[in-house]
Amino acid sequence: MNKKILILCTGNSCRSQIAEGFFNHYRNDWEAYSAGVSPSRVHPMAIEVMNEVGIDISGKRSKSVEEFLKESFDYVITVCDDARESCPIFPGKAEMIHWSFTDPDKTIGSREERLIAFRKVRDQIDEKIKDFLNREK
Repeated sequence: MNKKILILCTGNSCRSQIAEGFFNHYRNDWEAYSAGVSPSRVHPMAIEVMNEVGIDISGKRSKSVEEFLKESFDYVITVCDDARESCPIFPGKAEMIHWSFTDPDKTIGSREERLIAFRKVRDQIDEKIKDFLNREK
């Protein structure tokens, strides 16, 4: 049976976009979406580090959680503490899950240091999703 997942973050620019990309890459029979409580834009470094692992998120846009309020989900996953605190209630039987990841966009340093931070968070999200999907089999 297809599962429907919503991944929430503050800006829907990095962590939630990366998670959506991985979910849709690993399980094309599921529907994964991402949104933010204060949407901004898809971060160019998030696009870059996902391209490094063969997943193209360049065509994605930053979306508001309000676009999804009338939809029903199996899982609503928050990937930052701010989104967890301001997460709305979704209709239906959605299981609420919280995974806290550092915001790589807050890293201060050279371009390479910032890319390292994005790669680290990308890899942490990837591992968390693989563990989650292994339990859902």
